[in-house]
Amino acid sequence: MDTTLIILGLAFAGVTLALVFVISRAQGQAQRSQEIASATSAERERGLDDKVGELNRINAQLAGQMLQMQQQLNERHSELTRTLAERLDSVSKRVGDSMEATTNTTAEKLTALGERLAVIDAAQAKISGLTQEVVSLKDILANKQSRGAFGQGRMETIIRDGMPAGAYEFQATLSNGKRPDCVLHLPGDKRLMVIDSKFPLEAFTALRDAKDDGARKQAESRVRTDVSKHVADVREKYFIPDETQPMALIFVPSESLYADLVEFFDDVVQKAHRDNVIIVSPSLLMMAVQVMQTLVRDAKMRQQAHVIQKEVRVLMMDVQRLSDRVGKLDQHFRLVSKDVEEITVSTTKILKHGEKIEKVDFKDEDDLPLLPAAD
Repeated sequence: MDTTLIILGLAFAGVTLALVFVISRAQGQAQRSQEIASATSAERERGLDDKVGELNRINAQLAGQMLQMQQQLNERHSELTRTLAERLDSVSKRVGDSMEATTNTTAEKLTALGERLAVIDAAQAKISGLTQEVVSLKDILANKQSRGAFGQGRMETIIRDGMPAGAYEFQATLSNGKRPDCVLHLPGDKRLMVIDSKFPLEAFTALRDAKDDGARKQAESRVRTDVSKHVADVREKYFIPDETQPMALIFVPSESLYADLVEFFDDVVQKAHRDNVIIVSPSLLMMAVQVMQTLVRDAKMRQQAHVIQKEVRVLMMDVQRLSDRVGKLDQHFRLVSKDVEEITVSTTKILKHGEKIEKVDFKDEDDLPLLPAAD
């Protein structure tokens, strides 16, 4: 009984010790866990404090950077404002200058436009006058006698302007009683050059007024007939042996008419050339007159050649006399130059003798040296 109790007591005591040990261990573990938790919490707090300090430092740095950026932005804003103001002033000045220049240019152009309009008005008035003149010219050309007088007048104007007086004659009478419109006196040839100004224009007028092919063909046939007949009449009337040149000119008073004649009726023109009858326009007549004027001038120069030769001979005689007189003058200059040289030599000798006299010491008359005789 006592042993059992003792065993039970021992067992209880062991259990109690075991419990105490377990509780003590549990408390130690709990205390270590609490210490670890406290250390961890403190470490966390220190880490949080460090992070908070880092965040505060970063925040302060960011604030400084923000302040610096704000200052830079303010400076940039001021500079941008100043630049924009300068640019706006420059643009405003340029726009003002451009508008002023544009205004001046516009005013000048308007002034020039007004002047051109005035010129156009004057030209319009001239055109109106020319229209009246063309109408009058058409009326003149419609009448055969008036047309002949018009062609005669143009031909006479060209001849008077280009040929010297006495080299031409209007309405001269030939030995057969015919009176050509103009004759030219060629130098070195007593035969006369005949110019006729009565060109047939009725057929050309009909050709231009033709409405259909039939009327055109009929007008073309009439042109060939009229021109060929006029060429034959000129050849028959004005070709007189030993009195007129074996060639005559037919004057066409219009360049456009001559161009149509050459372009569309070249066979008629070539046939007239073969008959020694040359059809000429105003410009061709001017060229022919210039050639004849050159011939007349050359002939007059040849006629005066003996006078020129006489004057040249007289001039040569004068030049020869001038040469002789220049030779004589040269001889006089040579003699004068020789005399001057001899005078210079004598003067030099006299000077030398004078120097010697100055150097003589006059102590006694008996001691005076005798001077050499001068040359």
